[in-house]
Amino acid sequence: MKRSDDSEREKRRKRRRLLQELGEQRIPYLSPTDPGFQDLWDSSYAGLALRQSGTLPEGLHEKVQSALLTLQRHGCLLRDLVRVRDRDVFTAVSRALVGQPGYTYRYLDTRLFTIPWHCEGEEGQKDEKGKPCCDSDLRDACKALWELNQFFCSDVKQQTNARGVKRTRSDTENSEDAPGEGMCEEESVKDRLVEEKTIEEEEEDSGQGCSHSSPPSSTPPAAQASLVQFNVTLINYMNPAAMTQLKEEPYYGMGKMAVGWHHDENLVPLSPVAVYSYSCPAEPKNEGVTEKDGEGKSKEKEREAKGEGTSTEEVKKEGEASVKEDVEKEKTCWRVGLKVAWDIHTPGLALPLQSGDCYYMTDDLNRTHQHCVLAGDTARFSSTHRVAQCCTGTLDYIQKRCSEALENLHSDPEKNAKSLISLLPSILQRIEDIHNEVEFEWLRQYWFQGRRYARFCSWWTKPMEQMEKDWKEMERMTQLLLVVVEDEATAQENRREMADVLLNALTDRQQHRQTWRDRCQSSLAQTLPPEEAPVDRPYWSNDDPDMPLPFDLSDIINRVESLLWRM
Repeated sequence: MKRSDDSEREKRRKRRRLLQELGEQRIPYLSPTDPGFQDLWDSSYAGLALRQSGTLPEGLHEKVQSALLTLQRHGCLLRDLVRVRDRDVFTAVSRALVGQPGYTYRYLDTRLFTIPWHCEGEEGQKDEKGKPCCDSDLRDACKALWELNQFFCSDVKQQTNARGVKRTRSDTENSEDAPGEGMCEEESVKDRLVEEKTIEEEEEDSGQGCSHSSPPSSTPPAAQASLVQFNVTLINYMNPAAMTQLKEEPYYGMGKMAVGWHHDENLVPLSPVAVYSYSCPAEPKNEGVTEKDGEGKSKEKEREAKGEGTSTEEVKKEGEASVKEDVEKEKTCWRVGLKVAWDIHTPGLALPLQSGDCYYMTDDLNRTHQHCVLAGDTARFSSTHRVAQCCTGTLDYIQKRCSEALENLHSDPEKNAKSLISLLPSILQRIEDIHNEVEFEWLRQYWFQGRRYARFCSWWTKPMEQMEKDWKEMERMTQLLLVVVEDEATAQENRREMADVLLNALTDRQQHRQTWRDRCQSSLAQTLPPEEAPVDRPYWSNDDPDMPLPFDLSDIINRVESLLWRM
């Protein structure tokens, strides 16, 4: 905790210093309509690569866009209630996590649970009646996102080497939205660098506020350098028209932000991020000739009839008007903004995204730079593919941790009794750590957040039921440890060490339980419909005969503290 507090203080100090240096000025930024845009991209943002809509494999757009609309139609895209600076806030973005079965993605104290993408030849998990975890439409949608993921895995290395196709001004002018395109926002999480304002949303995932500190620079493993394996995609949706307010980008004047400045978090260091952007087509404009247009054309024809040409001054004015129109057109597009972290001297970059465009953030761009998403005039989906840190974030991992803890529990079927096999303080400490991890990083996270998805995907139902059974056995193990600690016959020296382990574990558990209770009962949580509202689970009354220990641990904590004072 101290290291985290020190890190936050250092970031605040940097913000104050940079804001003082900046004063009331705006940092310049460049778009494709600005001279020097390409040079700035090449020199300061080389880790950004763009693949334009028309260069994707034929048929992929239709599959992916249909999949995104299917997720929305099924109600899978939901706003997250995340934790930012010790308070709960709703994300501005609605999102869902799709990816490897049993994987999770953690951001802003929130763990998202994957809807599994159904790879070719993989039937997926079934319930007791043999029913698939998802209906056929949702399975097809997830499989389409897996196909997009496969394309990104093979393409990102090529794009990293080639540095992508940088869109020029003429590219921007000639690009057109692909027909029938969709909507939303991007990201997951964020960390503002020079920013002092509150987070508008969370994210990312789309998740605003503060992400964890940037991972230290390191050399990617050889396997990672040669082959990228994106394991999850965070699907985001945002409709600016439905938002009561979007904040103005504060440093460059780039426009309205759908997602504030941040680094993506919980990623394998130096791993790339791939983003597919899908925006709704613009409303058709009235292409009829207005009275003013007609008048202008009549005068032009009249000049031509008299042999009058267009003056140099008129050409200049028309050119200026055309540039101004291009600039305004850019601002109606969704754009990704980039900046060098903790730097107010290097100009920012604002890249317009046509519907169906994809971009990659490669090398150490996510570590050394921050990015934001600037809202366009339409709604937008994004599929943001990433290599999530999964060493502690998979079902396989936590199941192994449960097995490790339960190895210290001996059951005697004849006497219907249980006992602890080892009383070594180091082993007891590890078991109590696992106990807290299961309860607060998995069970309560799931019932606060993930259970919403059980309405349309049952993949996690059986694993979480089994995990809760394992956790209940760990409650029994804590109760057995309490009996040993309070036994006056226990060896004095070892008894004190065991009591210390128990007291620390119970104190943390009591504190975290109260925090989760408060979150579940917060005013924001109460605004959610019952099927989406957080559930304070596991919860039981203190006199529940099926539970070995009470939910409220305050009396037991007092007993152990008193015992330690007497030792």
